[in-house]
Amino acid sequence: MCQIYNSFRDTIAAIDFFTVPTATFRVLFVFIVVSPARRRVLHFNVTAHPMSEWTGQQIVEAFPEVAEAVSARHLLRDRNQIYGGYFRQRVQGMGLEEILAAPASPRQNRYAERLIGTIRRECLDHMIVLGESHLRSILKSYFGYYHRSRTHLSLAKDAPEPRAVQSAQTGEVFEIDEVGGLHHRYERRAA
Repeated sequence: MCQIYNSFRDTIAAIDFFTVPTATFRVLFVFIVVSPARRRVLHFNVTAHPMSEWTGQQIVEAFPEVAEAVSARHLLRDRNQIYGGYFRQRVQGMGLEEILAAPASPRQNRYAERLIGTIRRECLDHMIVLGESHLRSILKSYFGYYHRSRTHLSLAKDAPEPRAVQSAQTGEVFEIDEVGGLHHRYERRAA
């Protein structure tokens, strides 16, 4: 499986689900689509009742035009039963090749699993989720921070959305609150 990552990393999109408990003890399911090449979250959504039809629609929304799906030609996923016949038909119709991880092998879907761990540690472990729309709002805010500000060693300490290095002569450093003050970004302000 490691050879697949090395030779196809730029053409793979990894998908997975994870669960989030709410303040009322409901369990919500979050579906994510991540591109390993730049660690970008291509799509996410939240539901209380995941079904094959809903999941199939999420893949279509992740790649709204077939032309965009050309860059992601392979779809890495686990063997969860939620990816039923309807989902597989949608994926085949988009021209994506499914790569299935071996049973009980979360390391084979490492990009999605690492992202889920990061979301939990850096965001959800510090918040109480009230419901679907609240979770969607939290994740939207977190992914904005994740794409623009959070650095990755595998990206040479850059963020998924590349950013310019600011010189010390640009001005003084100021702080920008992200994710409701849970995280911060630091920029230089021109004098």
